[in-house]
Amino acid sequence: MNKSNEEVFEILGAAKKLAQRYRTLTGKPLGIAGEVAEFEAARLLGVELVEARQAGYDATRLENGVKHRLQIKGRGVLPGASKSQRLGGIDVKKEFDGVLLVLMDEYLNAMAIYEADREPVIGAITKPGSKARNERGALAVSNFISIGRKVWPLDEAAKT
Repeated sequence: MNKSNEEVFEILGAAKKLAQRYRTLTGKPLGIAGEVAEFEAARLLGVELVEARQAGYDATRLENGVKHRLQIKGRGVLPGASKSQRLGGIDVKKEFDGVLLVLMDEYLNAMAIYEADREPVIGAITKPGSKARNERGALAVSNFISIGRKVWPLDEAAKT
């Protein structure tokens, strides 16, 4: 990890504490889950974050010499939260190869990361029946998990 990343993680640590305090005082999230999720994915999976405002994806990963473009979505999961929580919108018109979902606890610490490829994501979003899903590209967390695969932490059985 380079000096710049160390400083970013230090700032995010302070921001997480501020977000916890804000939630305690107001009962509302501060709205930093997306930024934290991107850096957690970079730290835990080694994906390379792209410059801000890159249309369609937040990070890239090289696999067998091929660059994969990844959107990163973050979701804080509070104790007792509804299983129907939704991700932020996924714009299927943009170019991307897959989506990472970083699930975080109430302290914005990563608990699990799931990945789904482009085609299953588009299939789930365009499936008839939900205005939130069809118009805003907002999948439920449970839907995403059902079409994706867990990539962190890997269970010991999956590592062998």
